Amino acid sequence: MRTFHLSWLSFSTCFVSTFAAAPLLPVIRDNLDLTTQDIGNAGIASVSGSIFSRLAMGAVCDLIGPRYGCAFLMMLSAPTVFGMSLISSAGGFTVARFLIGFSLATFVSCQYWMSSMFNSKIVGVANGAAAGWGNMGGGLTQLLMPLLYDFINKSLGFTPFTAWRISFFIPGVLQIVMGIAVLILGQDLPDGNFQTLQKSGDKVKDQFSKVFKNAVCNYRSWIFALLYGYSMGVELTTDNVIAEYFYDRFNLTLHAAGSIAAAFGFANIVARPLGGYLSDQGAKMFGMRGRLWTVWIVQTCGGLFCIWLGRAGSLPLSIVAMVAFSFCAQAACGAIFGIIPFVSRRSLGIISGMTGAGGNLGSGLTQLLFFSSSKYSKEMGITLMGVMIVVCTMPVCLVYFPQWGGMFFPASKKESATEEAYYGAEWSSEEKQKGLHINSMKFAENSRSERGGRLYLVASAPTPPDATSPANGNTPLHP
Repeated sequence: MRTFHLSWLSFSTCFVSTFAAAPLLPVIRDNLDLTTQDIGNAGIASVSGSIFSRLAMGAVCDLIGPRYGCAFLMMLSAPTVFGMSLISSAGGFTVARFLIGFSLATFVSCQYWMSSMFNSKIVGVANGAAAGWGNMGGGLTQLLMPLLYDFINKSLGFTPFTAWRISFFIPGVLQIVMGIAVLILGQDLPDGNFQTLQKSGDKVKDQFSKVFKNAVCNYRSWIFALLYGYSMGVELTTDNVIAEYFYDRFNLTLHAAGSIAAAFGFANIVARPLGGYLSDQGAKMFGMRGRLWTVWIVQTCGGLFCIWLGRAGSLPLSIVAMVAFSFCAQAACGAIFGIIPFVSRRSLGIISGMTGAGGNLGSGLTQLLFFSSSKYSKEMGITLMGVMIVVCTMPVCLVYFPQWGGMFFPASKKESATEEAYYGAEWSSEEKQKGLHINSMKFAENSRSERGGRLYLVASAPTPPDATSPANGNTPLHP
């Protein structure tokens, strides 16, 4: 449990830093003379940096472990948070937000940790809880930063244009503290740290080229990156625009707008773990097909509620629509990462990174299309974002696992359509002869629960890793 708490706390801290500017935008834009386009560009920049850092973090997790990746990224990105206090132009504001956004790659280490530490039957809840509580930082920063600003401005007597700059030192310090805590107290795997296990021979050091090729050649990786782009991606977009939306549209105070916007992020405490729980329950009854249907239902509902938020004409209706949209979007994130651990075992880190990067790419694209200029009002941009969610969720019906089936088609009846064959296909014959695939075979046996219901009970007899089977034979089933 120590690793569980370190993972979500580290991710939450980085969320606070990345979106610390959002609730203070009414003050920052006056200080730096920012235009609507400047604010839109900075919002896109804040989520664009981690497109690359999340991909890199996936490789780091696969090769040297999540502990080093998380700790060093937090400490290396902390100076960019302090740097916000020195900016004096729109360009500097955009660059600072871009660099701070790199820290969001801690999401990948968070999900890698949970997928490695918890049993496949509860991995949805574990991933959902850790990421959901981490995403809660998006709500925390909406409350924390205005409170810090008011304290520094009114209680300590600093001018408004100085107070917002000083406020950024708090999240910067928190990042350093959490980075050190992860480095000292964290552990990569249930058995120990990567470096120790590799020295003892209990864990094989894999080759990046093979891990990367396996990830990008699996079409499911790309579909889930798209789906995450319009679940987590719209959540990131909303974190950037929602406080300003309520401030401008309903003439609220900075603190009131931030408090309402905080509800969007705080819903993560319950919503994302709920999505993981629904995914696990769907798998318990219907196998992997239940997990896929869960993603489609909750994410499509999120799109419909987002459309409602954009069309709502009063403050009470807007708040209700925002909360409903928040619950569904965040539950969809949890449901998606209830499936990711089963897409690949060998390339889990890179596929987690690709999915996470898809979230940031979706956010950047959405902000570019709907919120980076005055072409659309905020309410019309939110409405169109909802339409995009509904449309971009449809490809989930294309996901198919031979051993488990898809949304509309059952599992293949071929004898080679087994869990061992699916995960064994990630390894060459030479690698199997060396026994490098043993951990994948252990996971394959564990993942038979994804057949759902009575099918799991019928097929629960284990298959020894060295026995003759499609996973070890000459007719592997390629994923």
